[in-house]
Amino acid sequence: MDSESLAAAGLLEALSRASEILAELRHPFVRSEHFSFFFPPAGVRVGTTFMLPDGREVRFEVSIAASGKAFHVEGGIQAEEETLLELPRRSVPDIETGLAAFDDYAGEVAAPAERLIEQLLEELSDN
Repeated sequence: MDSESLAAAGLLEALSRASEILAELRHPFVRSEHFSFFFPPAGVRVGTTFMLPDGREVRFEVSIAASGKAFHVEGGIQAEEETLLELPRRSVPDIETGLAAFDDYAGEVAAPAERLIEQLLEELSDN
């Protein structure tokens, strides 16, 4: 297999892992929906959106995109317009480092999910 084919296979594996991690985020009292989509010119975003009882959406997501001679990785958690977690954008020169960062970011975004959802639900019940 040539280097481009190996890079493509690595990207598919990383996307599958990140999708699985974020798709497993669940809460017994909050509806959730998994998403993944491509964005131009060469990027992909995966995550899960929770719909709170008050109608707000909370998005847990990570993305990786190629631009120029770099790969850019981002991740975060948003509750409507409020940023709950924003991981710093990482720009790296090679796909292997980009995929490692993508894997790390998926874990970092997923880690506080249960606590954050519980906290948001408590805030709703207090009001």
